Amino acid sequence: MVILSANFKELIFLLQLENISLSFGDETLLDGISTIINPGERVGLVGPNGAGKSTLLKIIAGEVEPNGGNITMSKAATVGYLPQDGVDPDPDLTVYEEMESAFANIQELEAKVQKAREELATLDEGSQEYITAMEQVGKLQNRIEQSGAYALESNIEKVLMGLGFTPDDFERSTTEFSGGWLMRIALGKLLLQRPMYLLLDEPTNHLDIESLRWIEQFLNGYEGAVIIVSHDKAFLNKITTRTLALERGDLHDYAGNYDYYEEKHAERKEHLRKAYENQQQEIKEIQEFIDKFRYNASKAAQVQSRIKQLEKMDKIELDEREEEIFFEFPPPERSGAVVMKLKNIRKQYDNNIVFNDLSYSIDRGNKIAVVGPNGAGKSTMIRMLAGLEDFDAGEREPGHNVTTSYFAQHQADELDLDKTVFEIMREAAPKTDETRLRTILGCFLFQGDDVFKKVSVLSGGEKSRLALARMLVQPANFLIFDEPTNHLDMQSKEILQQALDQYEGTYMIVSHDRDFLDPIVDKVLEVRSNETNTFHGNVSYYLDKVEERENEEKDGQTNNKTDSSSDGLSRKEERRIAAQKRQKKYDKLKPLKKKIDPLEEQIEKLEERKDEIEDLMAQPDFYDDEEQVKEISMEYEKLKGKLVEVYSEWEELAMKMSEIEEEFSE
Repeated sequence: MVILSANFKELIFLLQLENISLSFGDETLLDGISTIINPGERVGLVGPNGAGKSTLLKIIAGEVEPNGGNITMSKAATVGYLPQDGVDPDPDLTVYEEMESAFANIQELEAKVQKAREELATLDEGSQEYITAMEQVGKLQNRIEQSGAYALESNIEKVLMGLGFTPDDFERSTTEFSGGWLMRIALGKLLLQRPMYLLLDEPTNHLDIESLRWIEQFLNGYEGAVIIVSHDKAFLNKITTRTLALERGDLHDYAGNYDYYEEKHAERKEHLRKAYENQQQEIKEIQEFIDKFRYNASKAAQVQSRIKQLEKMDKIELDEREEEIFFEFPPPERSGAVVMKLKNIRKQYDNNIVFNDLSYSIDRGNKIAVVGPNGAGKSTMIRMLAGLEDFDAGEREPGHNVTTSYFAQHQADELDLDKTVFEIMREAAPKTDETRLRTILGCFLFQGDDVFKKVSVLSGGEKSRLALARMLVQPANFLIFDEPTNHLDMQSKEILQQALDQYEGTYMIVSHDRDFLDPIVDKVLEVRSNETNTFHGNVSYYLDKVEERENEEKDGQTNNKTDSSSDGLSRKEERRIAAQKRQKKYDKLKPLKKKIDPLEEQIEKLEERKDEIEDLMAQPDFYDDEEQVKEISMEYEKLKGKLVEVYSEWEELAMKMSEIEEEFSE
């Protein structure tokens, strides 16, 4: 973590990057990029893994020196930088003391005030020296007030609580916390310091759903500029209003959030593809002319002109990394109707009871997101389901023919360091052909000669991706993931998401990435201290319900009087019953809606084709071709029969849905 005070020439704009270049050997990472970041802007910095996003943040923070170019900002500007990892807090400090250390400058000011007051005591009140010293004390006290020092204690507590720490954690040594929690401490220190430019590199990797919601609110009210590198689309969409995209050494500027960037980037790619195709056709025609008249003396000047034209042509290149890659899970064997049951589980670590009398059942085809505060027991629960964690009492009952595959971040540490990337995959799937294995590795950013790297030279993120790829080539009908997307870029996440969407088995995923989870889960398991709650819907649905719950709790706190209805129920109880009623209605309608939606699509297509045929049959020359008349007429009759069949099925489902709507409207 770095905080820099800039000593650059005063400018109207506070942060300017001008012709920044950086190369490593023959590889150009940044090719003369320029941009201006204005005060208060919310900027997402995106691009494929290896494009240089983290490096660019380090250049702005002063941790990496570029080969060329200038960075200028105002004298008053401060820069705060949170790296992806490698944060080392003082082991002699408690969590609270580590947070306080972010304000060493305030402590220095307070020491100066104390010293100035001691000097005042030695001076005559009417002397010029006394008046000067009094003015100095006033200026120092004013600076302390402006820094927010007097609200320091409450601010530290608010930030720590927002990031998931409990009051009991405040006095614990920083050495008692894992790397993810240490990153939260570092993030908290930066947020308290409120630098003018806040640089965050993957800040959501170590957050849970609750702390993620808190930091979104914090950053949306933040007065300084924020530059974020993140692979969490939902987070970027909620925070950013501008997107800078690093691609092949260039920096492209988009005036909107990530969704806006995706739309405009797709348009730019399409224009580039068309320009590329036109240029390739032009090159082909020029080359054909050169080849045809190369030895024709009368055409020598024209041939030379075209050769020079080719040499001077600025060739358009397409980014091969953006080609479509598709991945499918091996077809799993069919499991029993019930995949796994936990019965009356008790789990305790020392004096900490994680679960007491926990029971939970998973059915075939369930797609479950597991959410909740860190430390509540999410990872413990899925490890028990995977058969990797013992418990103190209760039963774990796997269903018939269930095969389980489990992924967690720490599994990267279990890889054989002496093997290559490809050897790890070959060992996991000996019967899979080399092309498929390399395709899967490509999905997880191991391309070309990367597959021959030894595991020992891989970064932590690369090892994690390899461990995930290894898991996915092993057939299983119950998949369990613990934060699978932390080290994946956008494209890799989309590939995994598409594969899971088509997967026919059962899975559970611990993750805070809403954009990844929403399209592929139909149930949310909330794990809290010694309790679980199930929500039938995706993560966005769950968050809506959490917000309703929080609003109800606030209502209860602000209004202790109970407004009773005619049957003696409080307003809070009425809302709870109404929420239960809506949930039951949703549960009943969902399977019917799942059936009726594809029927409506089918009806639309059949009607369109029927209209096309009727238009065709209305043409005067239609009946001139007997074969065509016979073929089209047969298709027309089949279409009408199919429409009757599909409409009948649709009407039956629609009637059932109408009955459910009527039942719950009473």
